[in-house]
Amino acid sequence: MQPICTGLIGYGTAGAFFHAPLIAAAEGLRLSAIGSRRTDEIRRDFPEAVAYGDPQALLADPSIELVVIATPNETHAPLARAALEAGKHVVVDKPFTLNAAEAEALIGLADQVGRKLSVFQNRRWDNDFLTVRRLVDDGRLGEVVYFEAHFDRFRPEIKQGWRETEVPGAGLLYDLGAHLIDQALVLFGMPKAITADVTRQRSAARADDYFHLVLDYGHRRAVLHASVLVRDPGPRYLVHGDGGSFVKYGIDGQEAALREGRRPGGEGWGSDDPTLFGRFTDADGTATLIDTLPGRYTAFYDGVATAIRDNVPMPVEAHSARDVIRVIEAAQISARERRSVSL
Repeated sequence: MQPICTGLIGYGTAGAFFHAPLIAAAEGLRLSAIGSRRTDEIRRDFPEAVAYGDPQALLADPSIELVVIATPNETHAPLARAALEAGKHVVVDKPFTLNAAEAEALIGLADQVGRKLSVFQNRRWDNDFLTVRRLVDDGRLGEVVYFEAHFDRFRPEIKQGWRETEVPGAGLLYDLGAHLIDQALVLFGMPKAITADVTRQRSAARADDYFHLVLDYGHRRAVLHASVLVRDPGPRYLVHGDGGSFVKYGIDGQEAALREGRRPGGEGWGSDDPTLFGRFTDADGTATLIDTLPGRYTAFYDGVATAIRDNVPMPVEAHSARDVIRVIEAAQISARERRSVSL
């Protein structure tokens, strides 16, 4: 079977380091074209792909079946709409859109034109999250009453780039919040309410660089936290249930490997340092190290190819990514009005 001709729009950090190598490594996909003004870099990195300086030219290419959008957040909705109207299947980098209304409109349009639509929530395939998910799903933790996830870094200097500016869709909540919220929704579904603290901690920051979200599930709480001023981070995950507790330090290494230019899916891909294996403590107080499952970012685009060819659901369904945006919007209201917001 011929691979699906895929066009990538955007060749910044997301496009060059994440999407392009993962598409190129995917069974069933061919990276046929890239739309970006960085045509020299595209020809250097992927000489077999057509380099379009204008994304509209890529959308007009009749050979392209799937379009991947890896551009600044405020352009996601209009580019996705244009791609669907051009008859393409579409993958959008996270966050899906700036608001739930845009997401709903795209979902409706995809249904109308009969094309697949998905969102790149790649951290569903982080090695540490896969391990947490297995422990929760297997019931080893019992009834989970507390879940805490951190995405802390130390970046005291303001970086260049749109994510650190005041443009719509910039800031840490849209960037890393989209990942942590998605993980919580995968595990527990939509919360009843959210209480959020979103602010700027660095004096020169122009976009939010800190958030602390508390998702209310009745008897359960999910706490999601990120900051750029954490030199000595604590656990990545803390999960407590009536069957025991799980504590995990460190962070999945697939992003670092992609930035180093390693081929996705090669030997040892997604493996964890054994010194970072998480600790499970059962109800009797017996502690055991839990081998971390391998991370599998490659599973996303393999799943996209299967979904298009076999007409099965996408690996990340668009409505689940819309729900992430609903939570982000509620968090913004909560932080601004200093109150809990029902969902």
